[in-house]
Amino acid sequence: MNIVGWFEIYVDDIDKAKDFYQNVFKTELKPLHNPGIDATPGLEMWSFPQNFDSHGASGAICKMEGVNPGGMGTLVYFACEDCSVEEARIPAEGGKVVKPKLSIGEYGYISMCQDPAGNMIGLHSMK
Repeated sequence: MNIVGWFEIYVDDIDKAKDFYQNVFKTELKPLHNPGIDATPGLEMWSFPQNFDSHGASGAICKMEGVNPGGMGTLVYFACEDCSVEEARIPAEGGKVVKPKLSIGEYGYISMCQDPAGNMIGLHSMK
């Protein structure tokens, strides 16, 4: 079992964040609703695709009153076939490449980037 079961990336502009993550990763985020979320004023969540029969963790971008984005707290790495592909999309979508693709030896390659809200994210691939 993978120890991480879920992640949340807090943003201040949910529409800008949706565009960024959908365009960089060529995926569709969906609104996340449940009694806890719907009963929390000022909380909006958009979920990344989920497959509970596969390995890895899914998560969501979130906008919540009183929670600010940015900083270097927890770093989420997104799995990619070749992280240079997603890395190349980052600047055009309003983000920043902080550390271009680099080898981490037998563990593949990583890139470190920022989304438009200043959240640091990682990209990981084996090629």
